Amino acid sequence: MRTLWRFIAGFFKWTWRVLNFVREMVLNLFFIFLVLVGVGIWMQIGNGSNSEQTARGALLLDISGVIVDKPSTNHRLGALGRQLFGASSDRLQENSLFDIVNAIRQAKDDRNITGIVLDLKNFTGADQPSMRYIGKALREFRDSGKPIFAVGENYSQGQYYLASFANKIWLSPQGQVDLHGFATNGLYYKTLLDKLKVSTHVFRVGTYKSAVEPFIRDDMSPAAREADSRWIGELWQNYLHTVSANRQISPQQLFPGAQAIIDGLTSVGGDTAKYALDHKLVDALASSADVEKALTKQFGWSKTENNYRAISYYDYSLKTPADTGGTIAVIFANGAIMDGEETPGNVGGDTTASQIRDARLDPKVKAIVLRVNSPGGSVNASEVIRAELAAAKAAGKPVVVSMGGMAASGGYWISTPANYIVASPSTLTGSIGIFGVINTVENSLSSIGVHSDGVSTSPLADISMTKALSPEVQQMMQLSIEYGYKRFITLVADARKRTPEQIDKIAQGHVWTGEDAKANGLVDSLGDFDDAVRSFPPPTRFRRRSFPPPTR
Repeated sequence: MRTLWRFIAGFFKWTWRVLNFVREMVLNLFFIFLVLVGVGIWMQIGNGSNSEQTARGALLLDISGVIVDKPSTNHRLGALGRQLFGASSDRLQENSLFDIVNAIRQAKDDRNITGIVLDLKNFTGADQPSMRYIGKALREFRDSGKPIFAVGENYSQGQYYLASFANKIWLSPQGQVDLHGFATNGLYYKTLLDKLKVSTHVFRVGTYKSAVEPFIRDDMSPAAREADSRWIGELWQNYLHTVSANRQISPQQLFPGAQAIIDGLTSVGGDTAKYALDHKLVDALASSADVEKALTKQFGWSKTENNYRAISYYDYSLKTPADTGGTIAVIFANGAIMDGEETPGNVGGDTTASQIRDARLDPKVKAIVLRVNSPGGSVNASEVIRAELAAAKAAGKPVVVSMGGMAASGGYWISTPANYIVASPSTLTGSIGIFGVINTVENSLSSIGVHSDGVSTSPLADISMTKALSPEVQQMMQLSIEYGYKRFITLVADARKRTPEQIDKIAQGHVWTGEDAKANGLVDSLGDFDDAVRSFPPPTRFRRRSFPPPTR
Protein backbone atom coordinates (compact mmCIF):
# COMPACT_ATOMS: atom_id res chain seq x y z
CA MET A 1 0.00 0.00 0.00
CA ARG A 2 2.86 2.36 0.87
CA THR A 3 4.41 1.61 -2.48
CA LEU A 4 1.16 2.57 -4.20
CA TRP A 5 0.89 5.87 -2.31
CA ARG A 6 4.56 6.55 -3.01
CA PHE A 7 3.90 5.96 -6.72
CA ILE A 8 0.82 8.24 -6.71
CA ALA A 9 2.70 11.00 -4.85
CA GLY A 10 5.61 10.73 -7.27
CA PHE A 11 3.26 10.88 -10.25
CA PHE A 12 1.60 14.08 -8.97
CA LYS A 13 5.00 15.66 -8.24
CA TRP A 14 6.15 14.82 -11.76
CA THR A 15 2.90 16.18 -13.21
CA TRP A 16 3.27 19.39 -11.20
CA ARG A 17 6.84 19.87 -12.46
CA VAL A 18 5.66 19.40 -16.06
CA LEU A 19 2.81 21.88 -15.61
CA ASN A 20 5.14 24.37 -13.95
CA PHE A 21 7.62 24.00 -16.82
CA VAL A 22 4.86 24.54 -19.39
CA ARG A 23 3.59 27.59 -17.47
CA GLU A 24 7.05 29.17 -17.37
CA MET A 25 7.65 28.37 -21.05
CA VAL A 26 4.33 29.98 -22.07
CA LEU A 27 5.11 33.09 -20.01
CA ASN A 28 8.58 33.33 -21.54
CA LEU A 29 7.21 32.93 -25.05
CA PHE A 30 4.59 35.59 -24.34
CA PHE A 31 7.32 37.94 -23.09
CA ILE A 32 9.38 37.32 -26.25
CA PHE A 33 6.24 37.95 -28.29
CA LEU A 34 5.73 41.33 -26.59
CA VAL A 35 9.38 42.26 -27.14
CA LEU A 36 9.11 41.41 -30.86
CA VAL A 37 5.93 43.46 -31.18
CA GLY A 38 7.55 46.42 -29.42
CA VAL A 39 10.67 46.25 -31.58
CA GLY A 40 8.57 45.88 -34.72
CA ILE A 41 6.40 48.86 -33.88
CA TRP A 42 9.48 50.93 -33.03
CA MET A 43 11.07 50.01 -36.36
CA GLN A 44 7.87 50.82 -38.27
CA ILE A 45 7.56 54.19 -36.56
CA GLY A 46 11.25 54.83 -37.04
CA ASN A 47 10.97 54.17 -40.75
CA GLY A 48 8.57 57.07 -41.11
CA SER A 49 9.82 59.38 -38.39
CA ASN A 50 11.25 62.02 -40.73
CA SER A 51 8.94 64.10 -42.87
CA GLU A 52 11.87 65.16 -45.06
CA GLN A 53 14.69 63.11 -46.47
CA THR A 54 18.24 63.75 -45.30
CA ALA A 55 19.33 63.65 -48.96
CA ARG A 56 17.63 65.01 -52.04
CA GLY A 57 15.69 62.43 -54.03
CA ALA A 58 12.31 61.22 -55.23
CA LEU A 59 9.07 60.42 -53.50
CA LEU A 60 8.37 56.84 -54.56
CA LEU A 61 4.61 56.48 -54.90
CA ASP A 62 4.59 52.69 -54.60
CA ILE A 63 0.94 52.25 -53.70
CA SER A 64 0.04 48.65 -52.88
CA GLY A 65 -3.59 47.55 -52.79
CA VAL A 66 -6.70 49.69 -53.12
CA ILE A 67 -7.39 53.35 -52.41
CA VAL A 68 -10.36 54.20 -50.20
CA ASP A 69 -11.61 57.26 -48.38
CA LYS A 70 -11.17 55.70 -44.96
CA PRO A 71 -9.02 52.58 -44.50
CA SER A 72 -10.42 50.04 -42.07
CA THR A 73 -6.92 49.28 -40.72
CA ASN A 74 -3.65 51.12 -40.19
CA HIS A 75 -1.37 50.23 -43.12
CA ARG A 76 1.78 50.14 -40.97
CA LEU A 77 0.26 47.85 -38.34
CA GLY A 78 -1.08 45.63 -41.12
CA ALA A 79 2.39 45.40 -42.66
CA LEU A 80 3.86 44.69 -39.24
CA GLY A 81 1.43 41.82 -38.73
CA ARG A 82 2.45 40.25 -42.03
CA GLN A 83 6.17 40.68 -41.28
CA LEU A 84 6.15 39.34 -37.73
CA PHE A 85 3.45 36.71 -37.75
CA GLY A 86 2.89 35.81 -41.39
CA ALA A 87 -0.64 37.21 -41.25
CA SER A 88 -2.70 36.63 -44.36
CA SER A 89 -2.51 39.31 -47.03
CA ASP A 90 -5.57 37.98 -48.88
CA ARG A 91 -7.44 41.09 -47.86
CA LEU A 92 -6.12 43.86 -50.06
CA GLN A 93 -4.23 46.61 -48.29
CA GLU A 94 -6.29 49.77 -48.03
CA ASN A 95 -4.70 53.18 -48.53
CA SER A 96 -6.16 56.53 -47.53
CA LEU A 97 -7.00 58.74 -50.49
CA PHE A 98 -6.41 61.83 -48.38
CA ASP A 99 -3.05 60.65 -47.05
CA ILE A 100 -1.84 60.08 -50.61
CA VAL A 101 -2.99 63.51 -51.77
CA ASN A 102 -1.52 65.20 -48.69
CA ALA A 103 1.81 63.40 -49.24
CA ILE A 104 2.00 64.61 -52.85
CA ARG A 105 1.17 68.17 -51.83
CA GLN A 106 3.65 68.13 -48.97
CA ALA A 107 6.33 66.74 -51.30
CA LYS A 108 5.68 69.62 -53.71
CA ASP A 109 6.97 72.05 -51.08
CA ASP A 110 9.59 69.71 -49.59
CA ARG A 111 13.04 70.97 -50.69
CA ASN A 112 14.46 67.45 -50.43
CA ILE A 113 11.88 65.92 -52.75
CA THR A 114 12.96 66.65 -56.31
CA GLY A 115 10.47 64.49 -58.17
CA ILE A 116 7.98 61.63 -57.98
CA VAL A 117 8.34 58.08 -59.26
CA LEU A 118 5.07 56.23 -59.87
CA ASP A 119 5.68 52.51 -59.38
CA LEU A 120 2.12 51.20 -59.51
CA LYS A 121 2.61 47.49 -60.18
CA ASN A 122 0.88 46.57 -56.90
CA PHE A 123 -1.87 49.20 -57.16
CA THR A 124 -5.14 47.33 -57.68
CA GLY A 125 -7.72 50.06 -58.02
CA ALA A 126 -9.81 53.00 -56.86
CA ASP A 127 -13.02 54.65 -57.92
CA GLN A 128 -12.76 57.30 -60.61
CA PRO A 129 -13.35 60.34 -58.35
CA SER A 130 -10.48 59.19 -56.12
CA MET A 131 -8.13 58.88 -59.09
CA ARG A 132 -9.23 62.30 -60.37
CA TYR A 133 -8.35 63.79 -56.98
CA ILE A 134 -4.92 62.14 -56.94
CA GLY A 135 -4.41 63.25 -60.54
CA LYS A 136 -5.17 66.82 -59.53
CA ALA A 137 -2.44 66.67 -56.85
CA LEU A 138 0.01 65.13 -59.34
CA ARG A 139 -0.71 67.92 -61.81
CA GLU A 140 -0.06 70.52 -59.09
CA PHE A 141 3.24 68.79 -58.31
CA ARG A 142 4.26 68.73 -61.97
CA ASP A 143 3.24 72.36 -62.47
CA SER A 144 5.62 73.32 -59.64
CA GLY A 145 8.50 72.35 -61.92
CA LYS A 146 9.28 68.98 -60.35
CA PRO A 147 9.14 65.99 -62.73
CA ILE A 148 7.05 62.84 -62.44
CA PHE A 149 8.17 59.51 -63.89
CA ALA A 150 6.04 56.38 -64.28
CA VAL A 151 7.67 52.94 -64.43
CA GLY A 152 5.97 49.64 -65.12
CA GLU A 153 6.25 46.25 -66.72
CA ASN A 154 2.54 46.50 -67.56
CA TYR A 155 -0.21 49.02 -66.88
CA SER A 156 -3.79 48.19 -66.01
CA GLN A 157 -6.44 50.81 -66.82
CA GLY A 158 -6.32 52.21 -63.28
CA GLN A 159 -2.53 52.23 -63.17
CA TYR A 160 -2.35 53.89 -66.57
CA TYR A 161 -4.83 56.59 -65.55
CA LEU A 162 -2.44 57.78 -62.82
CA ALA A 163 0.64 57.18 -64.97
CA SER A 164 -0.78 59.51 -67.62
CA PHE A 165 -0.09 62.46 -65.30
CA ALA A 166 3.66 61.76 -65.49
CA ASN A 167 6.14 63.73 -67.58
CA LYS A 168 7.52 60.44 -68.86
CA ILE A 169 6.12 56.89 -68.95
CA TRP A 170 8.46 53.91 -69.25
CA LEU A 171 7.19 50.48 -70.28
CA SER A 172 9.00 47.16 -70.32
CA PRO A 173 9.81 45.91 -73.86
CA GLN A 174 7.64 42.86 -73.06
CA GLY A 175 4.85 44.88 -71.46
CA GLN A 176 1.50 46.28 -72.47
CA VAL A 177 -0.99 49.03 -71.67
CA ASP A 178 -4.23 47.16 -71.10
CA LEU A 179 -7.03 49.43 -72.31
CA HIS A 180 -10.29 47.58 -72.86
CA GLY A 181 -13.15 49.72 -71.53
CA PHE A 182 -15.56 49.29 -68.63
CA ALA A 183 -18.15 46.59 -68.08
CA THR A 184 -20.72 45.64 -65.48
CA ASN A 185 -21.95 42.08 -65.08
CA GLY A 186 -24.22 40.33 -62.62
CA LEU A 187 -25.59 36.86 -61.93
CA TYR A 188 -29.30 36.11 -62.26
CA TYR A 189 -30.94 33.30 -60.31
CA LYS A 190 -34.58 33.00 -61.41
CA THR A 191 -34.21 29.66 -63.18
CA LEU A 192 -32.18 28.26 -60.28
CA LEU A 193 -34.76 29.44 -57.74
CA ASP A 194 -37.54 27.94 -59.88
CA LYS A 195 -35.73 24.61 -59.99
CA LEU A 196 -35.28 24.71 -56.23
CA LYS A 197 -38.95 25.70 -55.90
CA VAL A 198 -38.02 28.80 -53.90
CA SER A 199 -40.78 31.42 -53.78
CA THR A 200 -39.47 34.98 -54.20
CA HIS A 201 -41.56 37.85 -52.88
CA VAL A 202 -40.42 41.26 -54.14
CA PHE A 203 -41.54 44.59 -52.73
CA ARG A 204 -40.24 47.72 -54.41
CA VAL A 205 -40.96 51.19 -55.70
CA GLY A 206 -39.00 52.50 -58.67
CA THR A 207 -38.76 51.40 -62.28
CA TYR A 208 -34.95 51.46 -62.13
CA LYS A 209 -34.48 49.82 -58.71
CA SER A 210 -32.76 46.84 -60.28
CA ALA A 211 -31.23 45.26 -57.16
CA VAL A 212 -34.15 42.79 -57.03
CA GLU A 213 -33.82 41.67 -60.65
CA PRO A 214 -31.41 38.75 -60.01
CA PHE A 215 -34.20 37.05 -58.04
CA ILE A 216 -36.98 37.52 -60.59
CA ARG A 217 -35.21 37.52 -63.97
CA ASP A 218 -32.54 35.66 -65.91
CA ASP A 219 -31.25 38.83 -67.58
CA MET A 220 -31.25 42.62 -67.25
CA SER A 221 -34.50 44.43 -67.76
CA PRO A 222 -34.54 46.99 -70.60
CA ALA A 223 -34.82 49.79 -68.01
CA ALA A 224 -31.77 48.55 -66.09
CA ARG A 225 -29.79 48.08 -69.29
CA GLU A 226 -30.60 51.63 -70.41
CA ALA A 227 -29.66 53.14 -67.05
CA ASP A 228 -26.41 51.17 -66.65
CA SER A 229 -25.37 51.83 -70.25
CA ARG A 230 -25.76 55.54 -69.63
CA TRP A 231 -23.61 55.86 -66.53
CA ILE A 232 -20.94 53.36 -67.57
CA GLY A 233 -20.62 55.14 -70.91
CA GLU A 234 -20.16 58.48 -69.18
CA LEU A 235 -17.46 57.08 -66.88
CA TRP A 236 -15.58 55.67 -69.87
CA GLN A 237 -15.77 58.96 -71.74
CA ASN A 238 -14.47 60.78 -68.64
CA TYR A 239 -11.58 58.31 -68.52
CA LEU A 240 -10.72 58.74 -72.21
CA HIS A 241 -10.86 62.53 -72.15
CA THR A 242 -8.67 62.84 -69.04
CA VAL A 243 -6.00 60.39 -70.19
CA SER A 244 -5.92 61.60 -73.80
CA ALA A 245 -5.55 65.21 -72.62
CA ASN A 246 -2.67 64.18 -70.36
CA ARG A 247 -0.97 62.33 -73.22
CA GLN A 248 -1.78 65.10 -75.71
CA ILE A 249 -3.44 62.70 -78.13
CA SER A 250 -7.06 62.32 -79.20
CA PRO A 251 -9.51 59.98 -77.43
CA GLN A 252 -9.81 58.12 -80.74
CA GLN A 253 -6.05 57.57 -80.85
CA LEU A 254 -6.06 56.43 -77.23
CA PHE A 255 -8.81 53.87 -77.80
CA PRO A 256 -9.75 53.50 -81.48
CA GLY A 257 -12.05 50.53 -80.85
CA ALA A 258 -11.60 46.78 -80.55
CA GLN A 259 -11.11 45.99 -84.24
CA ALA A 260 -8.75 48.92 -84.81
CA ILE A 261 -6.64 47.75 -81.86
CA ILE A 262 -6.54 44.22 -83.28
CA ASP A 263 -5.52 45.59 -86.68
CA GLY A 264 -2.82 47.71 -85.04
CA LEU A 265 -1.46 44.74 -83.10
CA THR A 266 -1.49 42.64 -86.26
CA SER A 267 0.63 45.24 -88.04
CA VAL A 268 3.35 44.95 -85.36
CA GLY A 269 3.16 41.17 -85.09
CA GLY A 270 1.33 41.22 -81.76
CA ASP A 271 4.03 43.27 -80.01
CA THR A 272 1.92 45.09 -77.40
CA ALA A 273 4.84 47.24 -76.19
CA LYS A 274 5.64 48.50 -79.69
CA TYR A 275 1.94 49.18 -80.27
CA ALA A 276 1.86 51.31 -77.09
CA LEU A 277 4.96 53.23 -78.16
CA ASP A 278 3.78 53.77 -81.75
CA HIS A 279 0.42 55.11 -80.55
CA LYS A 280 2.06 57.44 -77.99
CA LEU A 281 0.60 55.64 -75.00
CA VAL A 282 4.11 55.56 -73.50
CA ASP A 283 7.27 57.58 -74.04
CA ALA A 284 9.93 54.87 -74.04
CA LEU A 285 10.51 51.13 -73.84
CA ALA A 286 13.21 50.27 -71.33
CA SER A 287 14.41 47.39 -69.20
CA SER A 288 14.44 47.73 -65.43
CA ALA A 289 18.22 48.22 -65.54
CA ASP A 290 17.90 51.07 -68.04
CA VAL A 291 15.12 52.68 -65.98
CA GLU A 292 17.28 52.44 -62.86
CA LYS A 293 20.17 54.08 -64.70
CA ALA A 294 17.95 56.96 -65.87
CA LEU A 295 16.45 57.50 -62.41
CA THR A 296 19.90 57.39 -60.83
CA LYS A 297 21.03 60.11 -63.21
CA GLN A 298 17.96 62.14 -62.22
CA PHE A 299 17.98 61.61 -58.45
CA GLY A 300 21.43 60.29 -57.54
CA TRP A 301 22.53 57.00 -56.00
CA SER A 302 21.91 55.82 -52.44
CA LYS A 303 24.66 53.54 -51.15
CA THR A 304 22.60 52.50 -48.15
CA GLU A 305 19.58 51.47 -50.25
CA ASN A 306 21.69 50.32 -53.22
CA ASN A 307 19.23 52.08 -55.51
CA TYR A 308 18.40 55.52 -56.81
CA ARG A 309 17.62 58.03 -54.05
CA ALA A 310 13.98 57.83 -53.06
CA ILE A 311 11.73 57.56 -50.06
CA SER A 312 8.70 55.30 -50.18
CA TYR A 313 5.29 56.85 -49.69
CA TYR A 314 4.85 54.47 -46.75
CA ASP A 315 7.93 55.94 -45.03
CA TYR A 316 7.12 59.56 -45.77
CA SER A 317 5.57 61.11 -42.67
CA LEU A 318 2.87 63.73 -42.96
CA LYS A 319 2.98 66.92 -40.95
CA THR A 320 0.08 67.82 -38.69
CA PRO A 321 -1.78 70.90 -39.98
CA ALA A 322 -1.38 74.01 -37.87
CA ASP A 323 -4.29 74.94 -35.61
CA THR A 324 -5.82 78.11 -37.05
CA GLY A 325 -8.39 78.62 -34.33
CA GLY A 326 -11.25 76.56 -35.70
CA THR A 327 -11.97 73.06 -36.88
CA ILE A 328 -13.84 71.54 -39.78
CA ALA A 329 -14.94 68.10 -38.67
CA VAL A 330 -14.55 65.55 -41.46
CA ILE A 331 -16.82 62.55 -40.89
CA PHE A 332 -16.64 59.52 -43.17
CA ALA A 333 -19.57 57.41 -44.32
CA ASN A 334 -17.58 54.80 -46.22
CA GLY A 335 -19.28 51.50 -47.13
CA ALA A 336 -22.70 49.91 -46.84
CA ILE A 337 -24.93 51.52 -44.21
CA MET A 338 -25.79 49.07 -41.43
CA ASP A 339 -27.74 49.26 -38.18
CA GLY A 340 -25.75 49.60 -34.97
CA GLU A 341 -22.01 50.02 -34.56
CA GLU A 342 -19.45 50.40 -37.34
CA THR A 343 -17.62 47.34 -38.62
CA PRO A 344 -14.63 47.33 -41.03
CA GLY A 345 -15.76 48.41 -44.48
CA ASN A 346 -19.27 49.37 -43.36
CA VAL A 347 -21.03 52.46 -42.01
CA GLY A 348 -22.57 51.93 -38.59
CA GLY A 349 -25.66 54.10 -38.18
CA ASP A 350 -25.14 54.54 -34.44
CA THR A 351 -21.38 55.10 -34.77
CA THR A 352 -21.67 57.75 -37.48
CA ALA A 353 -24.54 59.52 -35.72
CA SER A 354 -22.45 59.61 -32.53
CA GLN A 355 -19.52 61.16 -34.43
CA ILE A 356 -21.82 63.84 -35.88
CA ARG A 357 -23.23 64.50 -32.41
CA ASP A 358 -19.71 64.88 -30.97
CA ALA A 359 -18.91 67.41 -33.70
CA ARG A 360 -22.17 69.26 -33.04
CA LEU A 361 -21.44 69.57 -29.33
CA ASP A 362 -17.74 70.43 -29.72
CA PRO A 363 -17.39 74.25 -29.51
CA LYS A 364 -14.14 74.11 -31.51
CA VAL A 365 -15.92 72.59 -34.49
CA LYS A 366 -17.16 75.39 -36.72
CA ALA A 367 -18.41 73.30 -39.65
CA ILE A 368 -18.92 69.70 -40.75
CA VAL A 369 -17.98 67.88 -43.95
CA LEU A 370 -19.71 64.54 -44.38
CA ARG A 371 -17.69 62.50 -46.87
CA VAL A 372 -20.07 59.98 -48.41
CA ASN A 373 -18.90 56.95 -50.37
CA SER A 374 -21.73 54.47 -49.94
CA PRO A 375 -24.15 52.40 -52.04
CA GLY A 376 -26.78 52.71 -49.31
CA GLY A 377 -28.16 50.05 -47.01
CA SER A 378 -30.48 50.08 -44.01
CA VAL A 379 -33.26 52.67 -44.15
CA ASN A 380 -33.36 52.88 -40.35
CA ALA A 381 -29.61 53.43 -40.03
CA SER A 382 -29.71 56.01 -42.83
CA GLU A 383 -32.43 57.92 -41.00
CA VAL A 384 -30.47 57.86 -37.73
CA ILE A 385 -27.52 59.50 -39.51
CA ARG A 386 -29.71 61.95 -41.44
CA ALA A 387 -31.53 63.09 -38.30
CA GLU A 388 -28.27 63.78 -36.45
CA LEU A 389 -26.88 65.70 -39.42
CA ALA A 390 -30.09 67.76 -39.54
CA ALA A 391 -29.64 68.49 -35.82
CA ALA A 392 -26.11 69.78 -36.46
CA LYS A 393 -27.42 72.03 -39.21
CA ALA A 394 -30.21 73.28 -36.94
CA ALA A 395 -27.59 74.06 -34.28
CA GLY A 396 -26.05 76.58 -36.68
CA LYS A 397 -23.09 74.57 -37.92
CA PRO A 398 -22.75 74.61 -41.71
CA VAL A 399 -22.89 71.12 -43.21
CA VAL A 400 -21.41 70.23 -46.59
CA VAL A 401 -21.54 66.79 -48.20
CA SER A 402 -18.60 65.71 -50.33
CA MET A 403 -19.58 62.74 -52.50
CA GLY A 404 -16.90 60.23 -53.45
CA GLY A 405 -17.25 57.37 -55.88
CA MET A 406 -20.81 56.57 -54.84
CA ALA A 407 -23.54 58.21 -52.80
CA ALA A 408 -26.57 56.21 -53.87
CA SER A 409 -29.86 55.26 -52.22
CA GLY A 410 -29.17 55.48 -48.47
CA GLY A 411 -25.97 57.34 -49.33
CA TYR A 412 -28.12 60.08 -50.83
CA TRP A 413 -30.68 59.85 -47.99
CA ILE A 414 -28.05 60.81 -45.40
CA SER A 415 -26.89 63.69 -47.63
CA THR A 416 -30.24 65.47 -47.80
CA PRO A 417 -29.87 67.80 -44.75
CA ALA A 418 -26.67 69.40 -46.07
CA ASN A 419 -26.44 73.11 -46.78
CA TYR A 420 -24.46 72.24 -49.89
CA ILE A 421 -23.67 69.04 -51.84
CA VAL A 422 -20.56 68.65 -53.98
CA ALA A 423 -20.17 65.63 -56.28
CA SER A 424 -17.49 64.57 -58.72
CA PRO A 425 -18.60 64.42 -62.36
CA SER A 426 -18.12 60.64 -62.13
CA THR A 427 -19.82 60.10 -58.77
CA LEU A 428 -22.67 57.59 -58.95
CA THR A 429 -25.60 58.97 -56.99
CA GLY A 430 -29.38 59.06 -56.89
CA SER A 431 -30.95 55.58 -56.83
CA ILE A 432 -33.82 57.12 -54.91
CA GLY A 433 -36.01 54.11 -54.29
CA ILE A 434 -36.68 51.35 -51.77
CA PHE A 435 -37.02 47.59 -52.07
CA GLY A 436 -37.33 44.42 -50.05
CA VAL A 437 -36.98 40.73 -50.92
CA ILE A 438 -38.22 37.72 -48.95
CA ASN A 439 -37.58 34.16 -50.13
CA THR A 440 -39.64 31.29 -48.75
CA VAL A 441 -38.97 27.57 -49.19
CA GLU A 442 -42.34 25.94 -48.49
CA ASN A 443 -42.46 24.35 -51.95
CA SER A 444 -38.85 23.20 -51.72
CA LEU A 445 -39.57 21.44 -48.44
CA SER A 446 -42.83 19.99 -49.72
CA SER A 447 -41.04 18.41 -52.69
CA ILE A 448 -38.88 16.36 -50.29
CA GLY A 449 -41.72 15.49 -47.93
CA VAL A 450 -41.24 18.18 -45.28
CA HIS A 451 -44.27 20.25 -44.27
CA SER A 452 -44.81 23.11 -41.83
CA ASP A 453 -47.97 23.66 -39.79
CA GLY A 454 -49.03 25.46 -36.64
CA VAL A 455 -51.39 28.03 -35.15
CA SER A 456 -51.15 31.78 -34.68
CA THR A 457 -53.28 34.53 -33.21
CA SER A 458 -53.01 36.60 -36.37
CA PRO A 459 -51.89 36.17 -39.99
CA LEU A 460 -49.25 38.81 -39.25
CA ALA A 461 -47.68 36.61 -36.57
CA ASP A 462 -47.11 33.62 -38.80
CA ILE A 463 -44.07 34.73 -40.80
CA SER A 464 -41.55 32.02 -41.60
CA MET A 465 -39.25 31.00 -44.44
CA THR A 466 -40.93 27.60 -44.33
CA LYS A 467 -44.40 28.99 -45.10
CA ALA A 468 -45.93 31.04 -47.87
CA LEU A 469 -46.41 34.70 -47.01
CA SER A 470 -50.03 35.48 -46.25
CA PRO A 471 -51.79 38.14 -48.34
CA GLU A 472 -51.95 40.31 -45.23
CA VAL A 473 -48.17 40.16 -44.71
CA GLN A 474 -47.51 40.92 -48.38
CA GLN A 475 -49.85 43.90 -48.24
CA MET A 476 -48.18 45.19 -45.07
CA MET A 477 -44.73 44.87 -46.65
CA GLN A 478 -45.73 46.71 -49.82
CA LEU A 479 -47.38 49.49 -47.82
CA SER A 480 -44.20 49.87 -45.75
CA ILE A 481 -42.05 50.08 -48.89
CA GLU A 482 -44.38 52.62 -50.50
CA TYR A 483 -44.38 54.75 -47.35
CA GLY A 484 -40.58 54.64 -47.26
CA TYR A 485 -40.42 55.80 -50.87
CA LYS A 486 -42.84 58.68 -50.24
CA ARG A 487 -40.78 59.64 -47.20
CA PHE A 488 -37.60 59.51 -49.30
CA ILE A 489 -38.85 61.74 -52.12
CA THR A 490 -40.40 64.15 -49.60
CA LEU A 491 -37.04 64.53 -47.82
CA VAL A 492 -35.33 65.13 -51.15
CA ALA A 493 -38.02 67.56 -52.32
CA ASP A 494 -37.79 69.61 -49.12
CA ALA A 495 -33.99 69.67 -49.25
CA ARG A 496 -33.75 70.53 -52.95
CA LYS A 497 -36.70 72.96 -52.89
CA ARG A 498 -38.74 70.95 -55.38
CA THR A 499 -42.13 69.28 -55.30
CA PRO A 500 -42.40 65.53 -54.59
CA GLU A 501 -43.81 65.10 -58.10
CA GLN A 502 -40.71 66.70 -59.63
CA ILE A 503 -38.42 64.48 -57.58
CA ASP A 504 -40.45 61.38 -58.43
CA LYS A 505 -39.69 61.91 -62.12
CA ILE A 506 -35.92 61.74 -61.53
CA ALA A 507 -36.12 59.17 -58.73
CA GLN A 508 -37.64 55.73 -59.44
CA GLY A 509 -34.35 54.13 -58.37
CA HIS A 510 -32.44 55.73 -61.27
CA VAL A 511 -28.65 55.93 -60.84
CA TRP A 512 -27.13 59.20 -62.09
CA THR A 513 -23.56 60.34 -62.61
CA GLY A 514 -22.54 63.53 -60.85
CA GLU A 515 -22.94 65.48 -64.08
CA ASP A 516 -26.50 64.25 -64.57
CA ALA A 517 -27.28 64.78 -60.88
CA LYS A 518 -26.16 68.40 -61.20
CA ALA A 519 -28.38 68.86 -64.26
CA ASN A 520 -31.30 67.30 -62.35
CA GLY A 521 -30.76 69.49 -59.28
CA LEU A 522 -29.76 66.65 -56.94
CA VAL A 523 -26.37 68.23 -56.16
CA ASP A 524 -25.25 71.85 -55.98
CA SER A 525 -21.92 71.76 -57.79
CA LEU A 526 -19.32 69.52 -59.37
CA GLY A 527 -15.92 69.26 -57.76
CA ASP A 528 -13.81 67.36 -55.26
CA PHE A 529 -13.12 67.42 -51.54
CA ASP A 530 -11.20 70.71 -51.82
CA ASP A 531 -14.21 72.35 -53.46
CA ALA A 532 -16.45 71.05 -50.69
CA VAL A 533 -14.23 72.68 -48.05
CA ARG A 534 -14.05 75.93 -50.03
CA SER A 535 -17.84 76.08 -50.23
CA PHE A 536 -18.08 77.09 -46.57
CA PRO A 537 -18.78 80.76 -45.88
CA PRO A 538 -15.79 82.79 -44.59
CA PRO A 539 -13.73 82.40 -42.56
CA THR A 540 -12.68 79.20 -44.30
CA ARG A 541 -9.13 78.77 -42.99
CA PHE A 542 -9.97 76.09 -40.49
CA ARG A 543 -7.93 73.11 -39.39
CA ARG A 544 -9.48 69.88 -40.67
CA ARG A 545 -9.95 67.11 -38.13
CA SER A 546 -11.33 63.66 -38.83
CA PHE A 547 -13.94 62.12 -36.54
CA PRO A 548 -12.55 59.73 -35.40
CA PRO A 549 -8.88 60.70 -35.92
CA PRO A 550 -7.03 59.04 -38.85
CA THR A 551 -4.92 55.93 -38.26
CA ARG A 552 -1.83 56.84 -40.31
